[in-house]
Formats: sequence, structure tokens, C-alpha cells
Amino acid sequence: MKLSKNDRRARIHNRIRKTVSGTAVRPRLAVFRSNKEIYAQVIDDVAGKTLAAASSRDKEISSQSGTKSEIATMVGKAIAEKAAKAGVDIVSFDRGGNLYHGRVKSLAEGAREGGLKF
Repeated sequence: MKLSKNDRRARIHNRIRKTVSGTAVRPRLAVFRSNKEIYAQVIDDVAGKTLAAASSRDKEISSQSGTKSEIATMVGKAIAEKAAKAGVDIVSFDRGGNLYHGRVKSLAEGAREGGLKF
């Protein structure tokens, strides 16, 4: 029986999470992508704390217009800025089972432009 698209993504996400973990020195940049929105969090998995978060639903980003990829780039820059305020400059990238393409790639490039290192 063929896996559904969501089951395939969940399987890939579980495989990624086996190896990618966030620490205080190198937290995890987790990305969640829905059909309309995109969310990013910088997470310290050891302490179980979210250090910074940004999404396309934030007021300063949702007021902007553009394509979903352009908005994802803005979210990447916003998460990089918030992570810098939290004292984070190096992260492990967790694409959440999504392909590194399109909006996920745009978010990663925006975070790199903002100063985060993967």
C-alpha cells in the first residue's frame, strides 16, 4: 500500500529527528510549513525551551505583500534577528520532513542572510 503524502513526510521527519537535536550551544531551527503559512522556531531540546520564534502570521510580516516564497524569506530574516537577540548564531536546520526546496529553502536563505550559520 502506498503511503499518503502526510505519512511520507512524517516518516522522513522522524528519520531526521533521530540525528538532529538542539543543544544550548547549537539549538535546532525547526520549520513547519502549512499550505498558507510558514513557522520557524529556535529550540533547545535539552532544556525543552523555545529560544525564538517567527511566523508568517506575525503582524510585521503579515502586513507585507508578496509571494509565499518572499514571505518565507522575511520569516527567515525575522527568526535570525530574534535568535541574535537571544544570543544564538549557530543552529542545526530541521526542515521538518519537507523537501529543501521552495518556501523551506527561501526561509533558510533568509536566515543565512540575517546572520545565522547552519
